[in-house]
Amino acid sequence: MYLDAAKKQEIFEKYGKSNTDTGSAESQIALFSYRISHLTEHMKLNRKDYSTERALTTLVGKRRALLNYLKDRDIERYRAIVKELGLRK
Repeated sequence: MYLDAAKKQEIFEKYGKSNTDTGSAESQIALFSYRISHLTEHMKLNRKDYSTERALTTLVGKRRALLNYLKDRDIERYRAIVKELGLRK
């Protein structure tokens, strides 16, 4: 599997406050970004996989909602996570 427990711990440790910090907006955004990049690569190979396409659209919407939440609450944290993940060009 592409996303095992060790990889999740690594993501939470890097972007969250600790490796057990699974609820912060930054760690969730980072996890969604990792999953989105994986599904995007899958969609490049399997163009007619509509269930994966729907899941990808849902994940992008969830990430967007978390980013909007973070932007409203703390603009500095929003700018930091966007820069760290490279979400904007």
